[in-house]
Amino acid sequence: MGGKARRRNAAVSRQSRAAARVRRSDKSGLPPGSLVHLGEKRPEAVRITYFDYDERSFREKQGVSVEECLEFQNTDTITWINIDGIDEISIIEKIGKAYDLHPLILEDIVTSGQRPKFENYNTYAYIVLRMLTYDDANQAVHSEQISIVLGPAYVISFQEDVGDIFDPIRDRIRFAKGRVRKMGADYLAYSLIDAIVDNYFGILEKIGERIEGLEDELIDDPTEDTLRKIHSLKREMMFLRRSVWPLRELVSGMQRDESPLIGSQTRIYLRDVYDHTIQVIDTIESFRDMASGMLEIYLSSLSYRMNAVMKVLTIIATIFIPLTFIAGVYGMNFPNMPEIGWRFGYAAVLLLMLVVAAVMLVYFKRRKWL
Repeated sequence: MGGKARRRNAAVSRQSRAAARVRRSDKSGLPPGSLVHLGEKRPEAVRITYFDYDERSFREKQGVSVEECLEFQNTDTITWINIDGIDEISIIEKIGKAYDLHPLILEDIVTSGQRPKFENYNTYAYIVLRMLTYDDANQAVHSEQISIVLGPAYVISFQEDVGDIFDPIRDRIRFAKGRVRKMGADYLAYSLIDAIVDNYFGILEKIGERIEGLEDELIDDPTEDTLRKIHSLKREMMFLRRSVWPLRELVSGMQRDESPLIGSQTRIYLRDVYDHTIQVIDTIESFRDMASGMLEIYLSSLSYRMNAVMKVLTIIATIFIPLTFIAGVYGMNFPNMPEIGWRFGYAAVLLLMLVVAAVMLVYFKRRKWL
């Protein structure tokens, strides 16, 4: 039943990807910066929340309007505005107009499937990442685009859906834990990136457990379902590589960039994120090699099992060749065959056949063919 569910989910995923490719053609011929949402439509309304804080205090509010977010543009506090849902173009346009965001940035925000990247626009920076989550029930990795706009005293994050991995950061802001309340907006942006990268390790651990299970299955009893699991794993590793590999360039660009938006203290923390990114990439590459190796092991195991069957059948056929010859000789029934009239002829021929079969079995055993 679980296999059917996985195949059904894979089919749904392929259909949704195909639908997304069809919708992408709707932008053909439109001028650059045209806002057309490409992705799945959410049944829920867009939800906006904000945190406004400094070292001494903070404010938090959920379900706010765009107008309520505009009061933080010229304050001495740090503001984090989080928008769940990118399918309502009017809200994205209002945010972009209020914070003077370039139309190309707004276009990237509403277009799902962007490659992770970092772009500096002098007065603000634009960051795109892939937030990954693991579905334990279906053993699948789900990806969501996260767009982050970093300003002098604000961070605006755009998510495709409600639910993320940023709750520890929210708790650090609420309870003044760590450095987040003492640092600027650049440190908040770093914290979001660090949370996304650290979450990759948890996903890779679960994939590693799947690989261990597949290896045991390959050794014990490989089946066609095992082959499907291996192909699914290979596709996931390719997807993870596409999602994570550009992240190294992104973090490196943030480190090298001379923008005043990123302070020297935050650059030190970005070096740590860069190291984590390299570790994630190395692990993904190792898993890709293991998945390719498992496919070779499966084919070798299949060939070995076939050879074992053919070996048994060949030995049986070889044993019966002399037995068939003896039976054929005494099945001719010529009148002058003296054994025909012998009282113990039938028993003697059977005994001869048993002796021949036993001798051949002993011979095969000594040659280690059995």
